[in-house]
Amino acid sequence: MKDIEEILRYFPSTIYTLLKNTLVQDRNLQKDLQEIRIRVERAILLKTRQADIVIDYQISTSEILQTLERLCENSIYAYKNQICEGFLTVKGGHRIGITGTAVTEGNNILNLKYITSLNFRIAREVINCSNHLLKEIINKENNTIYNTLIVSPPGKGKTTMLRDIIRNISNGIPEIHFKGMTCGVVDERGEIAAMYKGAPQNDIGMRTDVIENISKAKGMKMLIRSMSPEIIACDEIGSKEDIQAIRRSNNSRRKRHLYHAWKKHGRHKK
Repeated sequence: MKDIEEILRYFPSTIYTLLKNTLVQDRNLQKDLQEIRIRVERAILLKTRQADIVIDYQISTSEILQTLERLCENSIYAYKNQICEGFLTVKGGHRIGITGTAVTEGNNILNLKYITSLNFRIAREVINCSNHLLKEIINKENNTIYNTLIVSPPGKGKTTMLRDIIRNISNGIPEIHFKGMTCGVVDERGEIAAMYKGAPQNDIGMRTDVIENISKAKGMKMLIRSMSPEIIACDEIGSKEDIQAIRRSNNSRRKRHLYHAWKKHGRHKK
């Protein structure tokens, strides 16, 4: 229950007790739990792949604010930029989605006030889940990888799979005589490495450099200029700007092999 405890400690005492009692009574729920959602004046919702479990307790506005303050270590202002992006990443790689009333200027979000919902997404690594895919990705003849897209419906584990492939490529795979390669990860939304105060909370390998909270286009350019990656990895490709950035990176002086999850388009090899 260690990963769950990392999450529960942020809740006020009443909610903490309700959640812990529910989870202690059901060991399978501990294992299958994906999200804890709290909403102002609504019941607590525990989400698994199979079902939603409702805890009949109405969340108050003050409890939402108290939880947010704990997430921000009692300094909400210091986390303002992350809050404006709609999420926080905490120790353990867990990610908390945030909704409320947006304060905007033009197309920019300056702040979120009157926070109404928090969605705690439980982060779990699945080490070696990519082993059966590696033969489709690795070109053993020249110790490199194919340009690869990972495609599936939402919530089916694309990012989990991507993370484990990065780890394998970065560390190397002695069993098939594959040498580790330098990987650069553009973690725009903090879901791959789950950086917390500069340290990745997920195992992404010994030869991996991460740049986070930056657009994929800018991140790829910075990595190529400064870190000389052999592999560039990113998540959730979907815009024209992302595609253009990939093309520019792939045509850079040292040809890069791009490796990413794409939610809207098909897979291809060049």
